[in-house]
Amino acid sequence: MLLEIGSVAPDFTLSDKDGNAVSLHDFAGKRVVLYFYPKDNTPGCTRQACAFAAAYEGFRELDAVVIGVSKDSAASHAKFAQKYGLPFVLLSDPELTAIQAYGVWQEKKLYGKVSMGVVRTTYVIGADGKIEKVMPKVKPDTNAAEILAYLKGEAQ
Repeated sequence: MLLEIGSVAPDFTLSDKDGNAVSLHDFAGKRVVLYFYPKDNTPGCTRQACAFAAAYEGFRELDAVVIGVSKDSAASHAKFAQKYGLPFVLLSDPELTAIQAYGVWQEKKLYGKVSMGVVRTTYVIGADGKIEKVMPKVKPDTNAAEILAYLKGEAQ
């Protein structure tokens, strides 16, 4: 079950693409765009990551941190970030620590088969550490622009 607006964002510590420990509390006082995606180097996830990369300066101007999380390894994230020039933090969550804490590990249906997986979801966490926006089942191509418009106060 996804977290609700107004609830405190669960803290976590995960490894980034270089193997460094990164915690949500490291970004206290800043708005954080926390997006969960299924897998590095797949078409939708690549389009979503590249859209966040293209909009990255806009996020920086608003002093917002962008963090992508999947269950891929740090090594996979390193290759993914290098291949597509991704300037933001990618965190590896193979134990599903943050993925489950944020309720994005859900049943998925694909071609009639049911399996568990990450449902593409984006959270905006306020400077106060509380969830201010939840976007479930986002579209890879428009997610970054929608979040940027929201942060600028141009969209709900």
